[in-house]
Amino acid sequence: MHSWIEALVALFLLLGSLFALVGAIGLYRLPDFFMRLHGPTKSTTLGVGGMVIASLIYFGSRGEGISLHELLITLFLFITAPVSAHMLAKAALQQKLRLSDKTRGRPWQQ
Repeated sequence: MHSWIEALVALFLLLGSLFALVGAIGLYRLPDFFMRLHGPTKSTTLGVGGMVIASLIYFGSRGEGISLHELLITLFLFITAPVSAHMLAKAALQQKLRLSDKTRGRPWQQ
């Protein structure tokens, strides 16, 4: 019984760490502020969410029940990450940050 729970926990940990890695690579590789903001906001949120879900499954299966702390962390993360990204983007628009030439050529911005 415990082997499939451990496999499920490992799957969520691997998926979460993969999303976190993609977010970190996006932060490093993307050319301007707005594109850099998009990468970590989306994928790193999913990465941490996957890791917290793995923690929920692991500690819930040990008979201790689901922790309220883990649920609150997940809720807080999924509420605050998009709001903070939106606030950063609004501040960058007000500061008139320059866009990369790769970003400028998009048809929806003409």
